[in-house]
Amino acid sequence: MLKNIDNMEISMVDKSDALANAEKKVKDLKGFYLHFSLYILANIIIVAMNVMIRIYEGESLYDALVNFGTFITPFFWGIGLVFHAVKVFDYHPFFGKDWEARQISKYMEEDKREFEKYR
Repeated sequence: MLKNIDNMEISMVDKSDALANAEKKVKDLKGFYLHFSLYILANIIIVAMNVMIRIYEGESLYDALVNFGTFITPFFWGIGLVFHAVKVFDYHPFFGKDWEARQISKYMEEDKREFEKYR
């Protein structure tokens, strides 16, 4: 009977941790979607204003649109948005779990060989 009570307590702790983790992931995802929405809306306004100012100053529509200065804010903000997405979606193409596991085994094997060498 006592064993079942201990399992119930552990199970309740696991469930509360799982709930807290899920709530945090949902909060992070919501924050990313809000950031992405703000990025789209704000940059439409910024680019439109830049294009209108450049046309008012005498540039053609084509020249205003192909000028990098028109898109400098969306470009650098987009870099920040990509890093936010990488964090939220837990995307690690270079240093993911597989890479960590390979490195750990590699260094453990090296240590094992060093230890055997002096044995």
